[in-house]
Amino acid sequence: MRIRLLAPAGLAAAALVVAACGGSSGSGSSAASSAPASHVAASGTMLKSAKVMGATVLTNAKGFTLYWFAPDTSTTSKCNGGCATIWPPLKGPVTLGPGVTGKAGTIKRSDGTIQATYDGHPLYTYTGDTGPGQDHGNGINASGGVWHEVTVSGAAAPAPSSSSGSGGYGY
Repeated sequence: MRIRLLAPAGLAAAALVVAACGGSSGSGSSAASSAPASHVAASGTMLKSAKVMGATVLTNAKGFTLYWFAPDTSTTSKCNGGCATIWPPLKGPVTLGPGVTGKAGTIKRSDGTIQATYDGHPLYTYTGDTGPGQDHGNGINASGGVWHEVTVSGAAAPAPSSSSGSGGYGY
C-alpha cells in the first residue's frame, strides 16, 4: 500500500504546478533521433536506475527520478514555458548506465534545445523532488496531462494511492 500525505510545502508545489503549467502549450520540432547507448555521445548525462517506492525507475546522473508527460509524442514535447520551469527537460544526448537497456534518443524542442528521450518518451525532472529517491511528480495531472515516472522497462509506473481506502494502485 502506498499512501501520500502532502505537507504544506507539497501543497505549495502542487499549486505552482497547476498555476504555472495549466495554460502552457507548444510543440517541439518533429526532428528526433534515437540510437543504442553505444552510439550516443559520451559527453551526455548517464541514465541510471534506482528503486523508488517499490518500482525500478530511471534517474538522472544525480539520482533524481525522471518523468514522461502523457501528451508528448516521440518527436514533440508539449511542456514548454512555465511548464518547463516546473518540469525541466533533461538535456540530451544521454548514455545508458548498467542495467538500463531501453533506447536513448533526442528531440529538438521548440526553443531549439535538445531534449533526451527514453524508449520514445521525452524526459523531465520535477522541481518538487528535492533529493534522490523521491517521486513526488508521479501521477500528477497538470499542464493538460498526467506525469509518470519512467520505469526502466519504459512503462508507466502505477499512480500513487492518496487514500487509505482500498490501498491498491487503482487497477
